[in-house]
Amino acid sequence: MSLRTRLLLITAVLLVAGIVVSDAVVTAALRRHLVDRVDRQVQQFSQVMARLDPNVLDVAMNAPIRNLASGLDLISVLAVAYLDADGTVLRAAQTSTDEPAPAFAAMPPGGPRTVDGWRAVAVARPDGTGIVVVAASLSAVDAIVAEVRLVCLVTGLIVVVVLTGVGWPAIRAGLRPLRSIEQTAGAIAAGNLAERIPERGPPGTEVARLTRVLNGAFAARAASEARMRRFVADVSHELRTPLFGIKGSAELHLMRGAATPGQVDDTMRRIDTEAGRLAALVEDLLLLARLDEPAAGTVLDPAPMDLRTLAADARHDLLALDPGRPVRLTGPSPDDPPAPALVLGDEARLRQVVVNLVGNVHAHTGPDVAVRIGVGRIGDEAVLEIADRGPGLPEAQAERVFERFYRADDSRARGATSGAGLGLAIVRSLVTAHGGRVEAVPTPGGGATFRLCLPWHAAEDSQEP
Repeated sequence: MSLRTRLLLITAVLLVAGIVVSDAVVTAALRRHLVDRVDRQVQQFSQVMARLDPNVLDVAMNAPIRNLASGLDLISVLAVAYLDADGTVLRAAQTSTDEPAPAFAAMPPGGPRTVDGWRAVAVARPDGTGIVVVAASLSAVDAIVAEVRLVCLVTGLIVVVVLTGVGWPAIRAGLRPLRSIEQTAGAIAAGNLAERIPERGPPGTEVARLTRVLNGAFAARAASEARMRRFVADVSHELRTPLFGIKGSAELHLMRGAATPGQVDDTMRRIDTEAGRLAALVEDLLLLARLDEPAAGTVLDPAPMDLRTLAADARHDLLALDPGRPVRLTGPSPDDPPAPALVLGDEARLRQVVVNLVGNVHAHTGPDVAVRIGVGRIGDEAVLEIADRGPGLPEAQAERVFERFYRADDSRARGATSGAGLGLAIVRSLVTAHGGRVEAVPTPGGGATFRLCLPWHAAEDSQEP
């Protein structure tokens, strides 16, 4: 069934259930009220009959009591019985024989009680010679309740039919935005990625929220495909450069004919260099693929270690690349000395992370730009950060530089994602695989800070690295 039909059926079923329950409650309350009125009248009448002599019952029922009973409200037939002390019926009579009275023998004092569709009250006589039982038929009460129940049933059926007829077009109109969503989704699935769902109704409604979510998902899909196309173009360019170098060197060697040993060595060195670039790019792509696919197996071999080792090596690497660069090794705060940063990590992979960050600083800041390498503990995290005084990163691009296919216009952001844009993407993937995070924030006073945060390895707290 369609959603519209299901909604209509659910509404109709709930409506019928509500009407049935409300009718049951109303009729039950009405019957209880009517029975209470009968009880009050029977109790009053029993007090009168308890004072009469049983021998006058037949005469009294023929005229006075019959006239009195006819004036009682909601009582169609009235029965009276006198019992002796043993519960034996001495005298019994009723105002009409249309309805047989229940058996009154051995009925103890008390009431009111229901006996075979009658409401009966048993009262001890004032002289202590026996019991008087007065019972009133509930047929009139049952007739009133049945009539009310029938009226409720007919009214309920009319209400259900009318509201179902009105609800069909109302539900159809309410679901019209969903049909629009269905049509737009079909157009997008057919390849029209520029199609978007028009927003209808107040922004807080479910349809409006669904529209925004779907439009966002469609936009994200289109953006993802655009990034993928750029990524394929970038990777193709990166692969083409070393391949052309290898091919050109080989062709040059073949064109020379008889080449000197030195020329052959130069050609082979260039081929080796370009092949190394090609292999490194392929390794980066394979690493990212493995990090994206946990089912392929872990790429980490974790062991207890201290990030101070990587911080010290990062300082030596920067000084080796730029001997004149001022590099300080501090704690997380610039005024503190380096502090233990104990983690459970794969040293080779974390060293790859730090090397990428050091290479980013070397490639995109001048050789005289000061760099601070901070290492230590902040809360429950071990922290290693590399802060420079270079051109910095725009705040809007600080997070996106870690995206795999992101390319920015700003020189520093563009440099941070040079080539196919895999360096910082690998950094984030490796850090995430360690259960940590990496972030790029502005350096106070100017520059960029890349901060690596990993869970503190508590088991090593008492050990001196």
